[in-house]
Amino acid sequence: MKDETSELRTILTPKDVYLYNTLSRSVEKLETIEPGVVKLYCCGPTVYNYQHIGNLRTYIFEDLLVRTLAYAGYRVEHVMNITDVGHLVSDADEGEDKMALAAQRENKNSSELADFYTEIFFEHCSWLHIKKPSIVCRATDHIEHMLALIRQLEKNGFAYQSGGNVYFDVEKFQSYGDLAKLDLKKLQAGARIVVDEKKRSPLDFALWFTKSKFENQDLQWDSPWGRGYPGWHIECSAMAMHHLGTSIDIHCGGIDHIPVHHTNEIAQSEGASGERFARFWMHGGFLTVSKEKMSKSTGEFLTLDKLKDKGIAPLAYRYMCLTCSYRKELSWSWEALDGAAKSLEKLKAQVISLRRSIGSEPDANLGQEAHVYLSEFKQELFSDLGLPRAVAVFHRALGDEKLSPAQRLLLTQEFDQVLGFRVASWQDSDSLEIPDEIVCLAQERQEARKARNWSRSDELRDAINSRGYIVADTKDGFELALKA
Repeated sequence: MKDETSELRTILTPKDVYLYNTLSRSVEKLETIEPGVVKLYCCGPTVYNYQHIGNLRTYIFEDLLVRTLAYAGYRVEHVMNITDVGHLVSDADEGEDKMALAAQRENKNSSELADFYTEIFFEHCSWLHIKKPSIVCRATDHIEHMLALIRQLEKNGFAYQSGGNVYFDVEKFQSYGDLAKLDLKKLQAGARIVVDEKKRSPLDFALWFTKSKFENQDLQWDSPWGRGYPGWHIECSAMAMHHLGTSIDIHCGGIDHIPVHHTNEIAQSEGASGERFARFWMHGGFLTVSKEKMSKSTGEFLTLDKLKDKGIAPLAYRYMCLTCSYRKELSWSWEALDGAAKSLEKLKAQVISLRRSIGSEPDANLGQEAHVYLSEFKQELFSDLGLPRAVAVFHRALGDEKLSPAQRLLLTQEFDQVLGFRVASWQDSDSLEIPDEIVCLAQERQEARKARNWSRSDELRDAINSRGYIVADTKDGFELALKA
């Protein structure tokens, strides 16, 4: 096969990319600190429980961002943390440590708990074809970097000791709250956080705890201020600055991190270094259920395992996320997921059909007509990750019979570098041994469709899906393939 991808990549390096910056509330052209390189930090999971599909929507968005930047010709230095200590039940300084509570609940120590849920998190990421970051760093492996950062904040006059703990003095940092557009004068004590008599101001936040608010904290370290453990916010600053430097290009996370966690990150990072911490702040929207965000605090949440138990391929959820702008709320429903699953099945059947018509991997140039689709795809993609519109371009190109099968297949492979479905692995059913049971179900479904018995047809399709296959209707009957 001709290396069409390499030919295109020389055209794309580097390409202008425009992204929405939460800090300015506007779309801006990406200008990186180091030409051709993007330094990206993404807030990772607190590994005290399964990550629900709302959490995973954020990681899908970040994966699409990484793929888009790489497709545009950038080298992406992607760092993500694993929080395994210090994240209290509140995002501020109230409640108990999530890891300690979960360890008691599951009769494990914090390290065992972190190992267990970290492994599951990355397994679920692999199901969604989320690429692993360049660097994955655990909070507990960076305590010395946190201590050094706190000492620097003390030296610069931004930190103080009180009641055995170390706090950040918000009043000393004049631009505090700019990211969230907070009016500090209107934030009264108790309105946003519970009053803590150890703090000079209710808005101050903990950098280091030595006076635990609860018993049996199994993770503690020696420090200049006494034996204890870090506050949650200092962890991300320390890890980002250690691995990427005092100034980075993009910082990502969920939209719920804006008013507290990311606001505090900016204050402590810039208070220590005197430099701008991140040029761009990007945030993914919530996955909502009846207009409420999906949350583990309710005890009722959906995981990928539950979707798989219902016979739904995880990639159907990835496809569903692609149909909505990363910045907007995405409304969850089983009907919407079923629609995404059907669209993905149709896409897979089309790709398999194209590959069958060619008989081998395509050996052709894209041609001018196909380049029109490629240019349109890039235009949508590089305009603040316009994935819903880019996916629409994908479908139009795939169905354009004015293009040869080879051209359409080449476009599919090109688009897939960002969309991440791994279309190259989609196999022709003729090269597979489809079990007789599955073929019989498909034939029965075809008879049900001829009889216009749509409910029975849907039941049989679901039965085929639950066994790991998909069925797609064709003018000659049907095609079967393994699920994506």
